[in-house]
Amino acid sequence: MLRQRTLKTLTKAVGVGLHSGQRVELTLRPAQPDTGIVFRRVDLPLPVDIPVSATAASDLRLASTIANGGAKVRTVEHLLSACAGLGIDNLYVDITAEEVPILDGSSASFVYLLQSAGIDQQNAPRRFLRVRKPVEVREGEGENLKWARLDPYHGYKLSFEIDFAHRVVNATGQRYVFDLGSGHYSRDIARARTFGFTKDVEMMRANGLGLGAGMDNAIVMDDYRVLNADGLRYDDEFVKHKILDAMGDLYLLGKPLLAAYSAFRSGHAMNNQLIRALLADPQAFELVSFDDEREAPTGFGLPARAW
Repeated sequence: MLRQRTLKTLTKAVGVGLHSGQRVELTLRPAQPDTGIVFRRVDLPLPVDIPVSATAASDLRLASTIANGGAKVRTVEHLLSACAGLGIDNLYVDITAEEVPILDGSSASFVYLLQSAGIDQQNAPRRFLRVRKPVEVREGEGENLKWARLDPYHGYKLSFEIDFAHRVVNATGQRYVFDLGSGHYSRDIARARTFGFTKDVEMMRANGLGLGAGMDNAIVMDDYRVLNADGLRYDDEFVKHKILDAMGDLYLLGKPLLAAYSAFRSGHAMNNQLIRALLADPQAFELVSFDDEREAPTGFGLPARAW
């Protein structure tokens, strides 16, 4: 049987929120089978649980935010991407502020935390959401066109193409395909950092965003070059970060996907539109589990590899 996974023990981190700039403490704790991933705002007078779900998404400007009533948690996508990449099904995330710490701007620190705590297989079948027919969302035309799509696939594959009118980005790979069954999430995707442009900083901060951003947690570019002294981690780090984000956004489904995801210039809001469109059509998906691991997609029964 392909089993659900949680942590063997708890693990902690301290950092600042990318957009809020607030100090935040994070504690990742094991959870029982079928719990899913649940964020818990322990700083509130009465702690509030915010279970991960597609419909819990609220503010999707430059990050994915989930909410339960007035309580919210911002920028959940990098941690959720790490959970998707390592196959973590059940987890409590205790948090002392309204935003997940950005750490180094990628999901690598979260991968390290999860693997350091140890990953435990549970005595319950892992349930996948298998896409049965294509689902697509589109916006705009011509230069403003963007779209995202899910197709049936026995596994989990992501293809993303970016299109930025910037000389540095244009000089890198702008399309990448990643198959989770390769077992190389940690090596090929997790280290890709979020990125931004100096010209956008004033606009973002006027809107209460990017208050905790800096060169220790993001790739920063002016009109001509990358300003970070250590340059890029991957030749195609920009598009790989978009795949990292998409994996986190899609994990808001609350179940691992069996599908081929493809996108052109998509972002957090469009990714959420896509999974809501999927859930709105009961004929487009089914829940499946694998009593015999040999029937599961290649690589899915194996623990995710380290670096």
